[in-house]
Amino acid sequence: MIVGRGAEIEALNTLLDEAVADRGGAFVIRGEAGIGKSTLLGEVRARAEARGMRVLITTGVQAEVQIAYAGVQHLFRRLRPDLDSADGRSPFRVGVGALDLLAALDEPVLLAVEDAHWLDRASWDVLAFIARRLESDPVALVMTVRDGPDVDRLLAAAAFPQLPLEPLEPADARTLLDCVAPGLSPALGDRVLAESAGNPLGLVELGGLAARSGGAAMLPALLPLTTRVEQTFTGLVDQLPPVTRALLLVAALDDDDNLDEVLAATAELESRPVTADDVEPAVGGRLVSVDEHNRLRFRHPLLRSALRQSASVARRRRVHGCLAAVVTGADRRLLHLAAAATGPNEALATQLADFAARTGRRQAIAIAVDAMERAALLSEDPQDRGSRLLWATRMAGAQGDVESIRRLLALIDETALRPADWLRLTWYREVNLSSGWTGSDRLGVYTELLESMRTDGDTDGTLDAMNSVALRFYWSNPDEPTRMRLVRVAERIDAPPDDWRVLTTLAMAAPVERGADLLDRLAAAQDRLDLTSTGTGELGVAASALGAYTLSNKFLTASVAGLRTEGRIGTLTSALTSLAFNAATAGDARAAMNAATECLALATEIGRPAYALQARLTLGLAEALRGNAPIAVEIAEQSEQVLLTAGMHPMLSLTQRIRGVTALGEGRPEEAFRELLRVFDPADVAYHPYVRFTLLGHLAEAANYSGSLDEVRAVVAELTPIAALSRSPVLTAGLVYAGAVVADDADAYDAALAADLRDWPFERARVQLAYGGWLRRQRQAMESRPLLRAAAGTFDALGAAPWAERARAELRATGESRRKPTEALDALTPQEQQIAGLAAEGLSNREIAERLFLSPRTVTTHLYRLFPKVGVKSRGELAAVLNSLAP
Repeated sequence: MIVGRGAEIEALNTLLDEAVADRGGAFVIRGEAGIGKSTLLGEVRARAEARGMRVLITTGVQAEVQIAYAGVQHLFRRLRPDLDSADGRSPFRVGVGALDLLAALDEPVLLAVEDAHWLDRASWDVLAFIARRLESDPVALVMTVRDGPDVDRLLAAAAFPQLPLEPLEPADARTLLDCVAPGLSPALGDRVLAESAGNPLGLVELGGLAARSGGAAMLPALLPLTTRVEQTFTGLVDQLPPVTRALLLVAALDDDDNLDEVLAATAELESRPVTADDVEPAVGGRLVSVDEHNRLRFRHPLLRSALRQSASVARRRRVHGCLAAVVTGADRRLLHLAAAATGPNEALATQLADFAARTGRRQAIAIAVDAMERAALLSEDPQDRGSRLLWATRMAGAQGDVESIRRLLALIDETALRPADWLRLTWYREVNLSSGWTGSDRLGVYTELLESMRTDGDTDGTLDAMNSVALRFYWSNPDEPTRMRLVRVAERIDAPPDDWRVLTTLAMAAPVERGADLLDRLAAAQDRLDLTSTGTGELGVAASALGAYTLSNKFLTASVAGLRTEGRIGTLTSALTSLAFNAATAGDARAAMNAATECLALATEIGRPAYALQARLTLGLAEALRGNAPIAVEIAEQSEQVLLTAGMHPMLSLTQRIRGVTALGEGRPEEAFRELLRVFDPADVAYHPYVRFTLLGHLAEAANYSGSLDEVRAVVAELTPIAALSRSPVLTAGLVYAGAVVADDADAYDAALAADLRDWPFERARVQLAYGGWLRRQRQAMESRPLLRAAAGTFDALGAAPWAERARAELRATGESRRKPTEALDALTPQEQQIAGLAAEGLSNREIAERLFLSPRTVTTHLYRLFPKVGVKSRGELAAVLNSLAP
């Protein structure tokens, strides 16, 4: 019987009804131990079955927290027994497989997960992934979790809808007590009610104790309720035979619930035969149950924790040793041996480190971090201990686990580190503990350390560490001597010249001095077959740093495809960041919106604020290009506050370009010129030597409309030899337009149109707009119209609405009227645009779902909604519309 949970049951009824109607959703029932979460989940299961729903069940088991995907394997075992990560899949990829399974069913489903706070982290991540993607599926996900700071962090990251359970109201508490312990004296009943404080388990257990033993047996009220209930359980266990007590402790510490395994380990512990008969006293006392599959289950999780806490450290270690002697599976044996260890043990530490590395490759990051931390604690060499803790820190960073990062960094003794590890420690502290933005002084220290590592012959360590700091060189505006010291390290290292870490470092540290050579080397690397998805993506980042966006996009597109297949979401988010940056900088607002929106969603989902910030900055520029000034300005202001607080001053160049392009799009060229010129001024805090290359076209356009061409002439004169040295494609394209408007004559405009701008449709359209306007003012209307028509068409295709409207206004001034095209795509959300594009390419709904980490039903729903918005009835018609909008 459920007492006093009417509102909660109604909310869960609604969730089930919505799921049956193909509007899936999720709820997390949360509350303190004993508050009634399991009882309520049981009621939900019964109501789901009454609606004809299939019910899939799993329970988090504290002892299984180190077994990757144990929870989801159990949940989906009836649908697909092999739904795990044995082939190295990440939680995102396993989640896609689970969504695919659910979509194939012809009936609504309830996923019921009890004690989710004790799921292994990989299973938690899979379920969080599923919960966020049930909008169009007949699936309800209901999980129970116990309150606690760790749970708060997990729930905040997962953004689960929550259903908190509060203590029972006094009248409901009295009703429940009368049911479970009738006949108590009023005084004793009042005491039980007071001490249980509305907690149903407290009412049941303390009420039963009072009924059996009277008030004298009641525990002191000053103890927390959970402790009192645990001690009640401990008292019940103490009444059992010694061998049964030992058996229950073994079961509490085992990472499986197989009774035969528990019996074998107990026999080791007791040095005597132990049989199933020895568990019967606990079954008879309703402390545990044994099902038909020989699985032992505890009556309540508090009993398991009570057993753990009541045993001494030495006793627990001995139990783990006994379990290690009987369990199957090398990894399980290893984890029990580690738990049994009493001091440093290098052989065991090495095995644990290997296990952590293997588990990390399977994307079970939380388990890998725990294992490597334990390996560090067992390490005999202080330097090995530091290396292992730093490895765990890096993996925790990939998971976005800030609390673990801080805890792990606090364990490291920086006086006992290898040089490479000291560099990593200072870097991690700076990045994760907000210890300040790197300046030239710190970068110089890094460079000296890298040179020391190189001369000591630590090639791989040098390459990895060098690649870690390269991006910071790009965004820190170091002086030339500091930059060139890093360049010399990269060029002297004993590594293949086409090693992607060398190329990326050089591109970040010396995009001008080494740019021309790097462009040739990167072009030659396009056909390499030996690169991983990560290495390919890094070459894309290097090409982007050189302003070669077409080349960069080739690498990044290949990398993104591989990373999606592998489910490497953190690295995928980084690659999407670069793709979005390239598109926005090149003026393609549509492509930038798509990539940046997905990047922001993924970065938020995995807890990567740095990527989220970069995605927002790119979205700000895309909105400016689209003419959505209020949104763009708001993004610039919010981002500027973050950058100023963190001392990330060179990245203020990105907020200035949002402001400048916004003002330019709104027809305020004087303001645009002032905002953009700050990025070109070495004395300004927003100056950036390479971001200015991307803004030359915008600056020249603002100057052309505001009468500031003399200042632009000086900028052109400064940047022309830099373009010749670096062969930067983005700078070269900007100089084509700037040179034309500075010269302001027909020959200059003709030369600009003759330049190779095939990879720069926005810049070519900008030249056409400027030349068309110039011809109109020269009273050559007929000659201007083809240029203005072409410019308007390109700007429309790119989503640069203000520039398209300006071209149409110039056309009207020549006497020709050009209607604004129906912007079917503008009515679509960025995700709908992604789905539309993939559908137009011929991908099936399932293939689109796998590509975008969505449910197949969600893809179907989006297509059903977007076809009418675009005005088409088929994928063929959709492809034709999209092709007509291509620039």
